[in-house]
Amino acid sequence: MIKLYSWNTPNPKKVVLLLEELNVPYEEVMIDPLSEAVRSDAVLAVSPNAKIPAIVDTSGPDGKSHTVFESGAILIYLAEKFGSNLLPRYEPERSSTLKWLMWQMSGVGPMIGQYFHFTVLAPEKLDYPIARYRNEMHRLLKVLNTQLAQHEYVAGANYSIADIAILPWISALPPLLTVDFSPYPAVQAWVDKVKARPAVQRAYAQPSKAVEGSACPV
Repeated sequence: MIKLYSWNTPNPKKVVLLLEELNVPYEEVMIDPLSEAVRSDAVLAVSPNAKIPAIVDTSGPDGKSHTVFESGAILIYLAEKFGSNLLPRYEPERSSTLKWLMWQMSGVGPMIGQYFHFTVLAPEKLDYPIARYRNEMHRLLKVLNTQLAQHEYVAGANYSIADIAILPWISALPPLLTVDFSPYPAVQAWVDKVKARPAVQRAYAQPSKAVEGSACPV
């Protein structure tokens, strides 16, 4: 059993998407990332950085419980544990998947998160940071659109944990930040295609205990 410390935001949603694809039993423990609960002893024991998502694998290595935090590390751990081809075993497909996963972790998440912060959460709406992160967000969308215009999925011919990591951030842009995807038709086509997957539909259809439209984007 996988216990997932979760919320209705993009980074935890990545893990839900993978668990649904793997058809692995899991329990979601909903933790508001803006609340004091995220700094409780129970959460810190699993996620020392006081961030979600984090997991407890109750049947970890040697039959002992094992904890993993950071969404990218969780995706790699689960894909490898369950022998999923969502993380290919062989090169060059494996490194292609991992490089696009790291692209999401180092670029898409932080840049969109900062754009959300300065446009929605910041008490003072400052032109410079808003323009900086808006421009970087659109630059990343252009990179993604170019890649998807040439490949079926983000890392190549097959759906992978790279797609799973990127989807929750990108698909949230139109409703959350009114981003227009018309300049990025390959991105829109990819979002539509991936959202048609049964596991993705299950992941997004579940009733969530989290507040819809949480003020925390991560």
